[in-house]
Amino acid sequence: MKRRIETATSRTAQMTCLSRACSAFESDDHYKSGDTIAPLLIPGFIKSLLHIALVRKLFSRMVAPKGIYEYVIARTKYIDAAFEQALAERFDQILIFGAGFDSRALRFQDKAQNTQIFELDVPITQQAKIGQYHNRQLEVPANLTFIPIDFDKETLPEKLDAAGFRKQRRSLFVLEGLLMYLQPESADATLRTIRDYAGKGSRVVFDYVHASVLRNEGAHYGESEIFKTVSSAGEQWHFGIESGKLEQFLSAYELNLMDHKDAKALEQAYFSEPDGKVVGKVNSTHCLVTAEKG
Repeated sequence: MKRRIETATSRTAQMTCLSRACSAFESDDHYKSGDTIAPLLIPGFIKSLLHIALVRKLFSRMVAPKGIYEYVIARTKYIDAAFEQALAERFDQILIFGAGFDSRALRFQDKAQNTQIFELDVPITQQAKIGQYHNRQLEVPANLTFIPIDFDKETLPEKLDAAGFRKQRRSLFVLEGLLMYLQPESADATLRTIRDYAGKGSRVVFDYVHASVLRNEGAHYGESEIFKTVSSAGEQWHFGIESGKLEQFLSAYELNLMDHKDAKALEQAYFSEPDGKVVGKVNSTHCLVTAEKG
């Protein structure tokens, strides 16, 4: 039986795009993200509704699982910063895995002209995004290459070689909202490819879910709601990392931990007032990581 992502656009990718579009209209800086492209990629009538504060509040409190709206905003800001830092340091290449409706190649194009950017995703979702770019008359930058791939069925090295990705160059690898959806063997193969293709000083930015979430232990804020949501979307989670095992996990791929943020750290970084008051609670099933190739 074919999986849903083989026959239809990813629902979780659409929901992430909708969350980013919603946050683009927020007036509170804690909740406002810099994704100005996302509102252009959603239906016009939904975009009109998102201008209304009450609609945004209903979406964040009643449609999105607990703390996921806050998590997507924090994750977007975190990876935007890593993306811009790589451009500032003149990384040769940026590779975005499971890109969905990611728009960073367009949003940061003024700084990215000397960096080759590759986006990988399942064919149907990738084509839906390209179609939206065309329909909205958004120009695809010359330095952006799309690579269609099913991570669970196709060979990543062959895809990268065919697309012109250059081995051993200083590169940024972005795995946003991807690893948890892969089978464990596919997650391992993906990270082994990064290990083999990354030049010294390359960085990997990714998020992961706690392995306990896959066992339905119920230890995290918003766990039951988000697990139910992704499962009902036909895009189940299969991969997680055990608490306290992150550095050991990274060492297998010759990666050194630079930064690790759980929900509390994300709240402090993105949803705290100067007096320390937290104004947004982040779903705690996920963590964000930056690691560097030694």
